[in-house]
Amino acid sequence: MSNRKTSVNEVEGKVALVTGAASGIGRAIAELLHARGAKVIAEDIDPAVKDLDRDGLVSLVADITVDGTAEEAVALAVETFGTLDILVNNAGRILYKELVEMTREDWNWQMDTNVTGAFLHSREAAKVMMAKQSGSIVNIASYASYFAFPGIAAYTASKGALAQLTRTQALEAIKHGVRVNAIGVGDVVTNLLNHFMEDGRGFLAEHGTNAPIGRAADPAEIAEIVAFLASDRASFIVGSVVMADGGMSVAIG
Repeated sequence: MSNRKTSVNEVEGKVALVTGAASGIGRAIAELLHARGAKVIAEDIDPAVKDLDRDGLVSLVADITVDGTAEEAVALAVETFGTLDILVNNAGRILYKELVEMTREDWNWQMDTNVTGAFLHSREAAKVMMAKQSGSIVNIASYASYFAFPGIAAYTASKGALAQLTRTQALEAIKHGVRVNAIGVGDVVTNLLNHFMEDGRGFLAEHGTNAPIGRAADPAEIAEIVAFLASDRASFIVGSVVMADGGMSVAIG
């Protein structure tokens, strides 16, 4: 068994790219990876991502669904910090609309961010990682990858697709030294629902009390799992969707 570093600075010296980093889970991930020694590119369509700028943490205001953005983000990491070791596909959004009311534009709006953006970034990041025979990709999926809920058909479909993308890419990438995994998050107190709900954070906090743990998660709790999966300490975890939902999926299942 190799002698691996297991200090709190588990990603020290690595270079990470985090999408959807302006707020919520993405911001917590970017800040934690940076605090633990990684150089970070923080990408988001929201200009508020610029607030993260500091030594070793560089923002990129961009739309992950637009052709060329993934190439730009990966190139920025390589040009600024010399390489890319970690990709976190965190950017996501949710559409609340029943299927019979949904337009093709609605469907594409959901899929473009949650699946296509992750695909494009994973493809470009993997090219760099596979060339050097090392790297880790972590996708932020959901317990909705496996369980259905009325009103969010496009969201559950997108997260299911992301879970399958994770597994398939993991099989393709591991022979090149690159690990791909995902996290099936439950209710996390963020602004995810605020575009269609007056108090989305309050709703998520309240809904989280339905989980066996009795509460919703703080974004920092998800960031901790990302840091572990991105590090060499998770060297034998390949193609997994690690459930971080307070036991919700166990209770539903």
